[in-house]
Amino acid sequence: MTKNKAEKGKARILSKSEWNRIVKYQATTKHGLRNVLVLHLSFFLGLRSMEIASLVIGDLVDVNGDLKEEVTLKRHQTKRGKQRRFYLTNSKLITVLKQYLETRKTREGLLNLDSSLITNQMSGIFSSTTLQQLFRNMYKSCGLQGCSSHSGRRHFATKMSENGVSITNLQTLMGHQSISTTALYINENPKILGKITGDYGF
Repeated sequence: MTKNKAEKGKARILSKSEWNRIVKYQATTKHGLRNVLVLHLSFFLGLRSMEIASLVIGDLVDVNGDLKEEVTLKRHQTKRGKQRRFYLTNSKLITVLKQYLETRKTREGLLNLDSSLITNQMSGIFSSTTLQQLFRNMYKSCGLQGCSSHSGRRHFATKMSENGVSITNLQTLMGHQSISTTALYINENPKILGKITGDYGF
């Protein structure tokens, strides 16, 4: 089976230069900081669009206004009602998240923990469908073809695997019921495969 056939139907993974291009461009748009945060939540946590859309500020921030390190999504926020965890430990994500949360504070400098994290132009709630459309529009604005809201999840899974994360741990981070599903998200990297065989020996 050729690579094109094997990859058919899968969201394309961005290169580093493409990632930098889309983040740089989105930062200049009307809702730039929000859009950049959405990209970070997708690429650095592997969250689904429905999960991003369901987040409220209180999921990520405690009553003292501090970021939580471990976040547990409720069953109604996830696919097939499977409870899952993610971790706010990536420094790049934390920087963007803190900047965004500053814009969501009231005049008194407080955060409404019950408010949706990601809001639309009318300060309303995104649905999974409208957030998927936002992803498509962001990629389209930079001329990136074959990308979707799943591009970030595939990137996350592939990079975690390349960095030596076991597939069982990756299954947990991705919120999958089956390891075979997790495996579908991992993109083969010829350079990594070549290094593995090149370093092999007794």
